[in-house]
Amino acid sequence: MIRVGVICPSEIAFRRFLPALQKANDKIQFTAVGIASPEEWFGDLSNISQDQIDEQQAREYAKARTFIELYGGEIIVGYGALVTSDVVDAVYIPLPPALHYMWAKKALEADKHVFVEKPSTTRLEDTEELIDIASARNLALHENYMFIYHEQIKALYEIVKSGEIGEVRLYRISFGFPLRQLSDFRYNKALGGGALLDAGGYCMKYANYLLGDNAKIITAQANYIEGFEVEMYGSATMVNPAGTVAQLAFGMDNDYKCEIEIWGAKGTITSGRIFTAPAGFTPTYTIKKNQDIEICELPVDDSFFKSIEKFIDCIYNVQERKKEYKILYAQEVLIEQFKLIAIDDNTSKFK
Repeated sequence: MIRVGVICPSEIAFRRFLPALQKANDKIQFTAVGIASPEEWFGDLSNISQDQIDEQQAREYAKARTFIELYGGEIIVGYGALVTSDVVDAVYIPLPPALHYMWAKKALEADKHVFVEKPSTTRLEDTEELIDIASARNLALHENYMFIYHEQIKALYEIVKSGEIGEVRLYRISFGFPLRQLSDFRYNKALGGGALLDAGGYCMKYANYLLGDNAKIITAQANYIEGFEVEMYGSATMVNPAGTVAQLAFGMDNDYKCEIEIWGAKGTITSGRIFTAPAGFTPTYTIKKNQDIEICELPVDDSFFKSIEKFIDCIYNVQERKKEYKILYAQEVLIEQFKLIAIDDNTSKFK
């Protein structure tokens, strides 16, 4: 039985991770949730009052108690204490992106398997280092782009492969959503915010699945809005050696869009909720052949549960673990390609 601890009583951990974990509780079990110590939360405490510390601890304890009341386990004060605890074998990290590298590294160095929310880190070099540590210690390192495990992805791929819409002329992949509260980490550069890591990564992940491992980014545009320190929307083009193209668009101050369009010689397929279909939801796709239009259902699935299953496979199967390292590395290479091209375009603030 794998015992898993959760760093931070976050919403996604409570709302998505733990419910999905219950479906695999014969193999993996929640045992602890960690809350930040005052030092981890504030850093230097010299100018922090006791009232501020008490308020922070009370707030985090209150959130953590909802975990324990519903799912059992215990509360551990300090992320550092959690990742070194004897009551956990694996750690789930749903922190803001800029904190992933530090805590994933600490967990791996404590011989804990790591299940980390996307993106794995904010820099290719940091992801490479995590892979090296995990490989040397025979540990699983799994990045939670869960949508890729949903059966709708495979179903759409099989429809295209069957030749129903003819040879593919173009893929268009779009993911964007309206502005959130300005306090959200997505708008904070120091926390790893920005549309590229938050939404663009999904588009690149899917395009890589469709085009193959040899696909590359050949154009990249990051766009900024006055008053924000991170890129708010962007676009890119990916192409594989066969010349198949995927056009990507993403943003976090956009009308909501979460779709794939596959334009073929004989027809066009479109499908929404391609990245965000929740458990129990029935996705659909539209197939258009000239003026004939048909709406069809896609499989119901639980992608978060499937991602947890993949994590378990990586823990027990060395070959699956090695495959996951390669997949993780390939994703970060695409992000790096985007950054380099956007910088060369002289319009980006990437550093």
